[in-house]
Amino acid sequence: MAQGLSHADYARYGRQSLDQIARDCDVEAFHATGPGGQGVNTADSAVRMRHRPTGIVVVSRESRSQYRNRQLCLQKIRDELRRRGIPPKVRRATKPTRASARRRLEGKRRRGQVKRLRRPPEDE
Repeated sequence: MAQGLSHADYARYGRQSLDQIARDCDVEAFHATGPGGQGVNTADSAVRMRHRPTGIVVVSRESRSQYRNRQLCLQKIRDELRRRGIPPKVRRATKPTRASARRRLEGKRRRGQVKRLRRPPEDE
């Protein structure tokens, strides 16, 4: 399913048209919850869509129209595919500065001193 997909795979899916994305989706309509009263409770207008190749699941309950909510779901899936399709930034290893290494070691020394002072006094 979504195991082993690279950013290039997501980018490829993100370039597809909404119709192509819709073909790869499972759609489920359900009663929306929340404010809206009778308009919400009487119709299965909310939509949950799952993109099978990637496993991305989105929900839309913004509109009272099921058709409109389907379109919003497709746009959300495409936006998420494009977001995941951005290649990660290259990370470069850096060395800590002398000052930061000194501060770190000084902090460790201080902490050790605090712990030493908590010990009961040794009987001689």
